[in-house]
Amino acid sequence: MENTLVSIITPSYNSSKFIEETIKSVKNQTYKNWEMIIVDDCSTDSTEFIVKKYLDEDCRIKFYKNEINSGPALTRNRAITLSKGKFVCFLDSDDLWKSKKLENQLNFMISSGYKFTYTFYQQISENGDFIKNIDNLPLKVDYISSIMSNKIGCLTVMYDQQFFGKILMENIPRRQDYTLWLKFLKKTEYAYCLNEVLSCYRLRSGSISSNKLKLIFDHWNIYKNIERHSFSKSLYYLINYIWVKIFK
Repeated sequence: MENTLVSIITPSYNSSKFIEETIKSVKNQTYKNWEMIIVDDCSTDSTEFIVKKYLDEDCRIKFYKNEINSGPALTRNRAITLSKGKFVCFLDSDDLWKSKKLENQLNFMISSGYKFTYTFYQQISENGDFIKNIDNLPLKVDYISSIMSNKIGCLTVMYDQQFFGKILMENIPRRQDYTLWLKFLKKTEYAYCLNEVLSCYRLRSGSISSNKLKLIFDHWNIYKNIERHSFSKSLYYLINYIWVKIFK
C-alpha cells in the first residue's frame, strides 16, 4: 500500500487565513506517499507567500498559479490534469484532515476493491471550534440515490483515477464536485462510505454553499442541462431536493 501515490487536489483563493493549517494537516498524515497540488486562482493576499515557505522543505507540495481568475471548477480541473496519483482526494484550502485520513481510507479502498469512497466528517466554525459530526450517512450510494440527495462531502472523497481516468468537473459556479460524483456513478455501481470521522469542514459566513436559493437553481441546472433529464424528471428531483435539504 505504501507504494501507492495519492494526489491531493487543493484550489486556493485568498486563503492566507487558513491554508497553513490545511497544509499542516496534510503533512501530519500517517500515510506519507502523497502529492499535494495547490492551484491558486489569482489570490490578492499572502496565500502564495505562505505556501512557498513549504515548497523547499517538502517536495511533495506543488504550487501553480492561474494566469487569470478561473473559478473553482477550472482550478480543480487543472490540478486533476496535473495529478499523477493512482488515487485522488480533495481538500479545500480552509478545510482539515485528521491524521489517519489517507491511511484508513486507502486501506478501506484497496482491501475491498472499491473505486469511489467517502467518509463521515465534522463541521467546525470559522475559528476551528467543533460544531457537529456528520455521521448519519448511508454506507453506500448509487446514481439514483445521489441525484435525489447528495450525501458525499468533497473533502471526504477518494477515488481510483487509474480506473476512472482524468474525469473533470463541470465549469459551473457551485456544486462542481456533485457533477463529478454523478459522472463516477455512471461508471461504477456504488460509492462506499467509511464510517469514520476523518475530515473537518469549515463553515464560513457568506460561503458559496450557504445561499439556499442559489443552490435550488444550481440543482435545476444540473438535472436539466448537465444530466439532461426530462423536464418532469428534473422537476421531481428538484422537489425532492428542496424537501430533503431545506424543509426536512
